[in-house]
Amino acid sequence: MSAQTQPTVLIVEDEPAQREVLAYNLEAEGFRVVKAENGEEGLIMVDEETPDIIVLDWMLPNVSGIEVCRRLKTKSETRAIPILMLSARSEEVDKVRGLETGADDYVVKPYSVIELMARVRAQLRRTRPATVGERLEFEDIILDAETHRVTRSGEALKLGPTEFRLLSTFMEKPGRVWSREQLLDRVWGRDIYVDTRTVDVHIGRLRKALTRFGGSDPLRTVRGAGYALG
Repeated sequence: MSAQTQPTVLIVEDEPAQREVLAYNLEAEGFRVVKAENGEEGLIMVDEETPDIIVLDWMLPNVSGIEVCRRLKTKSETRAIPILMLSARSEEVDKVRGLETGADDYVVKPYSVIELMARVRAQLRRTRPATVGERLEFEDIILDAETHRVTRSGEALKLGPTEFRLLSTFMEKPGRVWSREQLLDRVWGRDIYVDTRTVDVHIGRLRKALTRFGGSDPLRTVRGAGYALG
């Protein structure tokens, strides 16, 4: 799995042993892991890394996990990032409070690592299905993330790895307009410098591949904003 297709998990946990066990298991499952040891650092890391999912401890020093969750869910840029809350609080009222603050899932400590991995994958299946090997469909286009195959109206399409990642991104959220900068972050990764014009080149290649056997161009150029599927 390439670095650009690995889902990024941000762990915000102040206990070093718990943090490292989580990181070890997530990396073993093929995830890219970034870590923060308190709420303030977690908020900074979200801006720097744009993770695909956040595993967030409730009991953090200074800025609590509940407050981190509240801040992220009130911002349009971070609202859609799924948050899996970890807590030693097992009372129903605490679970309800965590979920009402915006947490997408709630896991009580001590937890089973296997169960936690399953819950992480379940959230990613909802928000970034291609990264966990799901099959995506849009009209007559089918993308099989596990076998890396794409067909349109039954015809197999030949896509390069970059075009495949672009199409995966579009098919995960049909109708969403992606700016060139957002596509660079998602498809190429933040650590690699690529000119925004490169995005246009690969969009052109993807369009050519998608219309090779006929059919209308499903990609839409939104002037001054970017590109969208459908």
